[in-house]
Amino acid sequence: MIWTPHVTVAAVAEENGRFLLVEEVVDGRRCFNQPAGHWDPGETLLQAVVRETLEETGHLFRPEYLTGIYHWEYPAKNLTYLRFAFGGHLGTRDTSRALDAGIIGPVWLTPEEMAARAGEMRSVMVQRCMADYRAGQRYPLELLHMV
Repeated sequence: MIWTPHVTVAAVAEENGRFLLVEEVVDGRRCFNQPAGHWDPGETLLQAVVRETLEETGHLFRPEYLTGIYHWEYPAKNLTYLRFAFGGHLGTRDTSRALDAGIIGPVWLTPEEMAARAGEMRSVMVQRCMADYRAGQRYPLELLHMV
């Protein structure tokens, strides 16, 4: 068997000192995550983060830079994740759009509120992506090539 990591994308969006998160139910547990999900066959990473943000929040997302690439081992399920996090800007929210199954809805939290609720984050990647964004980590999208 060939080992294959789960490649995911995440959107980091800030407005007025608050970060867009998604409240969701995963394995029977309510938690918070950036708008995020798996990279699907036939799409670019940028298309994936736009799609996932729309499906989970109803917002159009315009990625402007790569915030970081994250490797996380999830021992409870023996899974490995490779996350590409993108920073960018949101369009208006389409409140008539149905959100993905398991999604409760979008939530805006400050970094302090996120820290106070650290145990409710879906994984350690949520706060790490936000911390890197706040530290000014910005990498050009031109790093990503589709050949």
